Amino acid sequence: MYQLTQTYLTQLKALLKQHQLWQNEPIDVQALDSTVPFCHDTMAFEQWLQFVFIEKMQMLVTHQHPLPSNFSIAPMAELMLTKKTGAAAITALLSELDNILGSGHE
Repeated sequence: MYQLTQTYLTQLKALLKQHQLWQNEPIDVQALDSTVPFCHDTMAFEQWLQFVFIEKMQMLVTHQHPLPSNFSIAPMAELMLTKKTGAAAITALLSELDNILGSGHE
């Protein structure tokens, strides 16, 4: 499951870059202090994907810690990326990730 998750993370990063949704400069550290879901009060959804989701998932994969289960990111992507290029591809990829991690992978 770790290798498959890593593949999805790599593909997600590539999609964000391909559609110019990847930020090359670091995010303001204060933006990470948000206490609301998806940090939607301090950053754009694509920033959350890059600086929170990918980072945390990468750490779990690298150290082979238990992966989260039963989560659903694709609906938020569909809502928040509506007018962004690459939205359909990113949402589809996240939907696949939601499915594999929500299918009792332990």
